[in-house]
Amino acid sequence: MSNAYIDFSHDHMFLGKSHEENAKRTLWVVALTVVMMVAEITAGYLTGSMALLADGFHMATHAGALGIAAAAYGYAKRHASSARYSFGTGKVGDLGGFASALILGLVSLGIAGESLFRLFQPTQVQFGTATFIAIVGLAVNVVSALLLSGGHDHHHGHDHGHDESHHAHGHDNNLRSAYVHVIADALTSVLAIAALLAGRYLGWVWLDPAMGIVGAVVIARWAWSLMRVTAGVLLDQTDDHVAEEIRELVEQPGDASIIDLHVWQVGPQARAAIVSVLGSPAVNAENIR
Repeated sequence: MSNAYIDFSHDHMFLGKSHEENAKRTLWVVALTVVMMVAEITAGYLTGSMALLADGFHMATHAGALGIAAAAYGYAKRHASSARYSFGTGKVGDLGGFASALILGLVSLGIAGESLFRLFQPTQVQFGTATFIAIVGLAVNVVSALLLSGGHDHHHGHDHGHDESHHAHGHDNNLRSAYVHVIADALTSVLAIAALLAGRYLGWVWLDPAMGIVGAVVIARWAWSLMRVTAGVLLDQTDDHVAEEIRELVEQPGDASIIDLHVWQVGPQARAAIVSVLGSPAVNAENIR
């Protein structure tokens, strides 16, 4: 029997290769959102415009969610080498993404509730001021989306079943949550601009709350998609596609079979596995590695 020493030493740095870059992108977007939020709230108080105040506080919810994403990056890096975390801090981003998804879901409920109220009890709309706010907000969100898009895979919320789950499990869900918030805000701005122009020039006042309801439904769907993916990572859900690949690699030679397999994600582009193998005497850990 060979007494050769097999080195299984390794670190627990599972933050993802783009962690630093994505953290910087998120911080820039947080700063941009906060500046816009402060400007709108200040202008709202100075001019007495409720539309400006409402949009400013709406931006505050997104600033909070984006702040969670930025904080998750910082916490994950700061504690990446801590012995308290058995598998590192690679999933902190997924925790931040899940929290952001919850906030996004609450935002969609708020938009839907306010839209339904205004649909049955129409209020006077300052079309000129509101349209200007929506256009500026859209511009800010376009810039924010461009900042985030460099490190994002652009699968921000479409429902593709298993394939989406497999694809999303290999990417930075913290950045994805920030991107979804920006896209959701951009969507509300586009719908608002269309509704405000129709209300101003065609007299379709009802279109403003109707568009709000449409936007709320779409945002809720994005929030659910993000929540489902991040919850799967946090609960150590096994990716069937990856598990099947491992089985094929180990059992392909024909002299080994897997009797127990556990696979879970420990960070972006990083997974851990516990594999129990039954095989001939020639099968050993080094061969399987």
